[in-house]
Amino acid sequence: MKILYLANIRLPTEKAHGVQIMKTCEALAQSGADVELVVPTRTNSISKDPFEYYGVSRSFGITTLTVPDLVSLESIGFFLSSLYFAERARWTKSFQEADIIYSRDALVLLQYLLLVRRLVYEAHGAPAFLARMLARFAYRIVVISKATGESFVAVGVPREKIVVAPDGVDLDAFAHPESKEAARSRLGLPQDRKVVLYVGRVDGWKGVDTLCEAAALLSSDTQVAIIGGESEQVKVLHARHPNVRFLGFRPYRELADNQAAADVLVLPNTGKSEVSMLYTSPLKLFTYMASGVPMVVSDTPATREILDDDDAYFFTPDDPHSLADKVKIALAEAEQARGKASRAKEKVNGYTWQKRAGIILQFLT
Repeated sequence: MKILYLANIRLPTEKAHGVQIMKTCEALAQSGADVELVVPTRTNSISKDPFEYYGVSRSFGITTLTVPDLVSLESIGFFLSSLYFAERARWTKSFQEADIIYSRDALVLLQYLLLVRRLVYEAHGAPAFLARMLARFAYRIVVISKATGESFVAVGVPREKIVVAPDGVDLDAFAHPESKEAARSRLGLPQDRKVVLYVGRVDGWKGVDTLCEAAALLSSDTQVAIIGGESEQVKVLHARHPNVRFLGFRPYRELADNQAAADVLVLPNTGKSEVSMLYTSPLKLFTYMASGVPMVVSDTPATREILDDDDAYFFTPDDPHSLADKVKIALAEAEQARGKASRAKEKVNGYTWQKRAGIILQFLT
């Protein structure tokens, strides 16, 4: 099966969708598909080769199309760039030969409806207007959570066109992290305090403010640290929460080692966002599970789809007191916390990129 994956994104990118797309392409290729990823030219401060940046094998090809970089014009710029990108991709030899045209971008795929091609849309949220239009005609819909799938069924998409394939993790990348002491030394974190760590973006729906507020409720022998965020975001948060250590953006290839620095890993997703509550399949959740470090996670349907009380400590979303209480419990009952982490690590074996690719390919054929 020849799959052409169209991704109208900047690549490499520090955002999670870059990891997700690269790992998906790698896993599909390693599962037997002939995969080509097509991306546009974009201004990019990251000069590294995408395969090296993400630690991905060269099992698939990447084609870069020259497209005007109009994203600085915001919505209208992205719209025009998408139209140009889709049109450029349409005239490539790979497009003509592909069995499947695959994308997370509904606007790109919509431009091919009259071509009678097998269009596969990977949905990462409830269907907005464009996604609803596309879903009526798409060959298949891949969704990352059960709630996302049900949201498509609710607007009339036949259930048999939909497959649930949550995001995953590359277990090999997390098999041999550095020691806790070495990780803390490299990151400049204290060796003599408990470290509570969040790794990821610091956008509002990620719930980082709740973790920062909870930090003030923890004892002086506990250090809350955050890896991620753009420089301006970090400056604002640091001024507001001086007791939290903000380590800024770190390369994806360090992720396994960085997580090893923690005594507790926190996933604080807000309950005020439908995406966070229902439709996300957080990449960091699966990497947290692979780390073997105890987790304190926001109690949402999206996290409960993957974890239960045997695997992690759950706190009330957006409640810093609840979060602080669960962190204290996780640190106090070390043996029970290790048991939960061990069960989560065993469970994540069912959420590899390879297994996800197998689900998708079986569905497409």
